[in-house]
Amino acid sequence: MGIKNRITIMNFLQFFIWGAWLITVAVYWFQNKGWSGTEFGAIFSTMGIASLFMPTIAGIIADRYINAEKLYGILHILGGITLLAVPAVSNPSNFFWIILLAMIFYMPTIALGNSISYSALKNNGFDVIKDYPPIRVWGTIGFIVAMWITNLSGNKDSANQFYIAGSVAIVLGIYSFSLPKCPPEGKTSSQTSITEMFGLDAFRLFKNYKMALFFIFSMFLGAALQLTNAYGDLYLDDFRRVAEFKDSIVVRYSTLIMSISQISETLFILVIPFFLKRYGIKKVMLLSMLAWVLRFGLFAYGDPGSGLWMIILSGIIYGMAFDFFNISGSLFVEISTTSKIRSSAQGLFMMMTNGIGAILGSVTSGIIIDSFFTTVDGKNWHGIWITFALYSLVICVAFLVLFRYKHDPNTIQKVMD
Repeated sequence: MGIKNRITIMNFLQFFIWGAWLITVAVYWFQNKGWSGTEFGAIFSTMGIASLFMPTIAGIIADRYINAEKLYGILHILGGITLLAVPAVSNPSNFFWIILLAMIFYMPTIALGNSISYSALKNNGFDVIKDYPPIRVWGTIGFIVAMWITNLSGNKDSANQFYIAGSVAIVLGIYSFSLPKCPPEGKTSSQTSITEMFGLDAFRLFKNYKMALFFIFSMFLGAALQLTNAYGDLYLDDFRRVAEFKDSIVVRYSTLIMSISQISETLFILVIPFFLKRYGIKKVMLLSMLAWVLRFGLFAYGDPGSGLWMIILSGIIYGMAFDFFNISGSLFVEISTTSKIRSSAQGLFMMMTNGIGAILGSVTSGIIIDSFFTTVDGKNWHGIWITFALYSLVICVAFLVLFRYKHDPNTIQKVMD
């Protein structure tokens, strides 16, 4: 089997694991368990807490001590075992701790998967800017397939979603040991400094104004991503409270409707090479931020009736919002760093987006929604989405003014050559 196909399988399974439960856990939490919104915000913060340190630690280990593909496999096996234990949890406190443990194992595998993919492609003479996006699109397809399986099998409010995710994680962990070797490139020597020994070289990127701002705004966009993941499916499912919409397609197949967002990803991933080489990271990130404004704004005014087109369009726009930030950001980090700190730098990007950003978005949104937008009659979704849209707009304007970057199309090509 060719290198591209092997990496494609890895990406498919990587995001299948996440898609099996990430979008539907809110329905499981509120409808099956009946636990509170503030506690739920804490659950989504587990991804952020784990991303504060695990991607960086895993990146250091992969850069210094052990093959990235082996570490990747070990983490997935441990994460799969943990997910299989989730259905046994009977209270929100224990649920938090077991999900946190699962995320400690899972979150660093995203950055490691990027490093493994980039390394394998480069070692076999491929251009990562051109050849990686069509491979990464299969990760999104895996996410979609998992969402559809969870919804169509009647498990969007069932604990079975965790059995599905855990089983696939273990399969991927075993498969990982057959992936192309990705050995450490920053092994220590007698001349190695303490900073280099512990893989802290990547933090030197903060000395560069451009990179420091890039990471800071990545953190703020990471917060926006967690908002839509946490509440999107619950928002659609909540239309069952409205008599005229309770039997609508949107309510019965809310997870499938949400999957329009991931289907859109598959299209926007494929145009990333064109946009990144032609317009540069600043304009691509600005497009992502504007897309977030529209994503939340359309949700605010949409409904399963005459406003269905807004919900669908919001899903389509999500592809640009997510890909132009997440995938392009990862590629930007890749071409802006040396091979010796590749995994550490990807881990740092993960820490800022899915770590600090996720905590910011999850905890803050949980408190705000409970305090200002929740009544005995339910949640004020219009107010919630308008607030999120205004947040994204502020970030967009600030990035436009503060981030200074002059794009040179030839620079990216030279780095890749």
